Amino acid sequence: MNLVKSDLSAKAAPAKPLHTFQLLVLQLRPKQWTKNLLIFAALLFSFEKISAWTLWHTWLGFLLFSFVSGCVYIINDYTDREADRNHPEKRFRPMASGQLNPKAALAFGAALFVGSLWVSYYLNPLFTGLLLFYFVLNVSYSLKLKHIVIVDIMVIAAGFVLRAIAGGLVIHVTITPWFLICTMLLSLFLAIGKRRHELCLLQNGKGTHRKVLDQYSLPLLDQLSSIVTTATIVSYSLFTFTSGRTIHLMWTIPFVIYGIFRYLYLIHIENKGGSPDSVLLQDKHILATVVLYVISVVCILIVFE
Repeated sequence: MNLVKSDLSAKAAPAKPLHTFQLLVLQLRPKQWTKNLLIFAALLFSFEKISAWTLWHTWLGFLLFSFVSGCVYIINDYTDREADRNHPEKRFRPMASGQLNPKAALAFGAALFVGSLWVSYYLNPLFTGLLLFYFVLNVSYSLKLKHIVIVDIMVIAAGFVLRAIAGGLVIHVTITPWFLICTMLLSLFLAIGKRRHELCLLQNGKGTHRKVLDQYSLPLLDQLSSIVTTATIVSYSLFTFTSGRTIHLMWTIPFVIYGIFRYLYLIHIENKGGSPDSVLLQDKHILATVVLYVISVVCILIVFE
């Protein structure tokens, strides 16, 4: 009898509330920091420059970019906390759920932002300027630009391009135009997939969470996705031939094609794509493709250069 009571008590006991520091860390959305791994792309394609110095600077740049993007998430969640309460997934975020005091989150974000800019200046003053521009652009997105159709997905894509440029700045290498074009197109592809997922998820009451969804339709997003998919594959193929590196980078094209096709499968068949970082970690096919792609690039640059 006592054992039964104990089991019932354990089931009835409320979940232990998270400490304020834990909530602040969650508010920075560390699960989404995988997007900032794009900073390492410049080091990957500048293989001959890999050293303890460049590895450390790239890693530090990754952390600083993650902290600044976390500050953007704080402002975004602060402004959207009422709307997020109507979202089936976002209502569990710290501020939307009421667990985290909004003012405490803003104060923490301000301190982290100033500290990140201060440290970034010692890596490269241009990197500091890029972080500041990224912050202003994304705050503008949170306050206004996310409500403007087409512009919203272009701003999301611009964030990825800035990550790619940041990777070059922290190790002082020049990023080629073709690399930036490929990054921009792939980012547009992911942003369109994100909007499509949101539109499907909130189709019964889409305007209650993100008003801009009222101006999109599935046929429009599917058409945009087709255009960007084609442009991405063609641009990457041209990049492998004209990047100034070995022509054998063309052997990585199949990985890019498969990765894009797999992502389209997840969007259209399994109704995923709302969170690209989650897809990367949860889908074994995508993760394996990325790992094999990186290994292939490294091996090709070692053998043929």
